Amino acid sequence: MNNKKKPDVDVIMDILKETLKANPAAAFVESLLFQYQERGGLSKKQLEGLHSKASRVSTIAPGKLATLEAIILKRPTRYKSTMPVNIPAPVKDTAWGDIIEAILQKYPQHKRVLFLKARYDNNELLSAMDKTELERFKKILL
Repeated sequence: MNNKKKPDVDVIMDILKETLKANPAAAFVESLLFQYQERGGLSKKQLEGLHSKASRVSTIAPGKLATLEAIILKRPTRYKSTMPVNIPAPVKDTAWGDIIEAILQKYPQHKRVLFLKARYDNNELLSAMDKTELERFKKILL
């Protein structure tokens, strides 16, 4: 990530040190300095916070603040996605469950009805074709 044009010039470190020198009791700037030294970088939000603190210090050169603004603008803005809307589960039609159970009572090994029962138990909607098939099985088998 260190693709600076002049690696010996570190504007962010200069701004951090000058801001901390102007206000030594600032815990926020102190933590930013520690994180910058440990991790080697700051997030966009942290840089924005540093810019707001540093803009109140009169000893910092305006060119350095402008460079900090450019660094902030260069960073991507991350957005949190909104929470997905919970869609209520479809209501089971118990009549179809009763038909399936009645057929399986008489013919427990019926493969097609066992398959439809598995779909019914997994809250999958039965298609119109499945329902007509169950009706046909009901007429023939019961």
